[in-house]
Amino acid sequence: MSRFIVNRCQPRQSSYPLAYNLNLHYILLEILKIKGWQAVQPFCARQSQAAKTMKILLTNDDGIQSPGLWALYHALNSQHQLVVVAPERERSAVGHGITLHKPLRALQVRIDGHFGWAVAGTPADCVKLSIVELLDFAPDIVISGINPGANVGVNLNYSGTVAAAKEAAIYGLPAIAVSVESP
Repeated sequence: MSRFIVNRCQPRQSSYPLAYNLNLHYILLEILKIKGWQAVQPFCARQSQAAKTMKILLTNDDGIQSPGLWALYHALNSQHQLVVVAPERERSAVGHGITLHKPLRALQVRIDGHFGWAVAGTPADCVKLSIVELLDFAPDIVISGINPGANVGVNLNYSGTVAAAKEAAIYGLPAIAVSVESP
């Protein structure tokens, strides 16, 4: 059985309703049930009152074509407004690096009939570019993942998946980094 790990990055003072966070928790638990994964670090312990539509930014460090990213997309798409902005290629273990001395390009791509943005940069660049340039709204939450392999312990320092969530928190947005550890 695979273990499912959620790393939560929450800004100190959030104006977002608790119900948003709670709903996401239960959506992720549903993903776990479908995939047969076991939650090892729950996102929140309370129950949600009512489902609400959220504006969610999805990203990762494994690239725009990563199966984990699109698994999240398909699990959340029916109830929420999603925007996918991810690196154009794998950018694992880049930590919280940002692009400084090269052009940062974003290209709209279509993958399996769904649109997303492929960015020539790091996961932190993807979040920063989304908030500052690409989106005409502030996301209610940023979800980074699903990363194949656990982001725990010292690996948190190197993880691009976790760095994307931390970048969102810097901008005052709630965020989570999601990873799965397979046996």
